[in-house]
Amino acid sequence: MLLTPMRYKGYAWPHNPRVYSIDYRRTMAVNKTPFGGYQLQDLGAAHRVMEGEGEFVGTGAYGEFQRLASVFYDQGPGLLVHPLWQAANTYFVSLRVEQIPRPDYVRYSFAFWEENGLTSGLAVRQTDSGAESGGTPAAGSAGSQAVYHRVGKGETLWALAGRYGLSLAELVALNPQIKNPNLIRVGEEVRVR
Repeated sequence: MLLTPMRYKGYAWPHNPRVYSIDYRRTMAVNKTPFGGYQLQDLGAAHRVMEGEGEFVGTGAYGEFQRLASVFYDQGPGLLVHPLWQAANTYFVSLRVEQIPRPDYVRYSFAFWEENGLTSGLAVRQTDSGAESGGTPAAGSAGSQAVYHRVGKGETLWALAGRYGLSLAELVALNPQIKNPNLIRVGEEVRVR
């Protein structure tokens, strides 16, 4: 199976990290009841934590790590597109060098935290390159991933453009099926990548 590279904001990994984990969390409360009993109360799902580790190898490995570190310093959330996980709007919360970096080898680990409430409408689908945007597939292309957002109550194209780091014109260009940019409906899928 050919996996596409992991991407975050403007950075695409030259090869996918070696190890991944995803931690789904649920917040629970314990309430004592009379006579020594207790009752569990489900307070709902908490943020997901997506962690991994990998290495950059070869000439310029440390330079590649420095490019990843510059993305870490770019503040605010961004869209994390992983070849297997559901796409998620996340914060890049940690990046760690696991050993003394050398010019030809850097081992690192990372963590992303999901931004609450912004991923429920995201879906990633494998598409023929260009087919979703009205183009024709490039010769020999194996396809690409398209990321869609399912519109929720009160959302606008302008707000979605800002959330996913696009201009309104770029978002409209990705969605030729939308005839009136001032009118999108709850449940409609809007392509955001």
